[in-house]
Amino acid sequence: MSAGRIILLNGSSSAGKTTLARAIQVARREPWFHLALDQFRDGMPPAYRGLNSPEGTPGARGLNVVPIDHDGGRVTAIRFGDVGQRMLQGMHRAIAAFAAAGNDVIIDDLFLETDTLDDYLDALDGFWVLFVAVRAPLDVVQEREASRPGRFPGTALSHFEAVHAHGIYDLEIDTRQNSPEACAAAVSARLDATDPPTAFGELRESRLHR
Repeated sequence: MSAGRIILLNGSSSAGKTTLARAIQVARREPWFHLALDQFRDGMPPAYRGLNSPEGTPGARGLNVVPIDHDGGRVTAIRFGDVGQRMLQGMHRAIAAFAAAGNDVIIDDLFLETDTLDDYLDALDGFWVLFVAVRAPLDVVQEREASRPGRFPGTALSHFEAVHAHGIYDLEIDTRQNSPEACAAAVSARLDATDPPTAFGELRESRLHR
């Protein structure tokens, strides 16, 4: 059985990753399975999904949403403790196992730390990975964030630049300028191209020279 392909969507909160993933599923004839960080986060025990939880508590050890100072204002940041880090490592290897079984997979994630990308490079070594930046201007992202239930104001601002700090992609998508269908068509065209994606190979090479 040949391994499935992987589309890895990375972008800030409210950039449009989930909407794009669903549009890709509609656009393609073959089945693409959508796996997202939110699904794995929601599988954590409630006590480990923290809200400004103090250090040493279960909430701080899992995924903790905390207020921080940013350019003279207060924004909301996401922090992973030791349990949260193990969850991320398990997620990445679960994705690899899913693709190894022959499934095509769309990953919906955001790279809050350099370690996230490094672990993806390790876990997905040997797989066909199309690395896609999902972008929208900050004002658009903030407007979307404010209109969505369950979103904390300032979350996207806290990591808006950091998620793309590595700088190398196979494809970049602007979800303000283009409809979900047009964005999905651009990803689909890249999937059908004869030349393989190269971003993960370049990132592995650049990691050797850090």
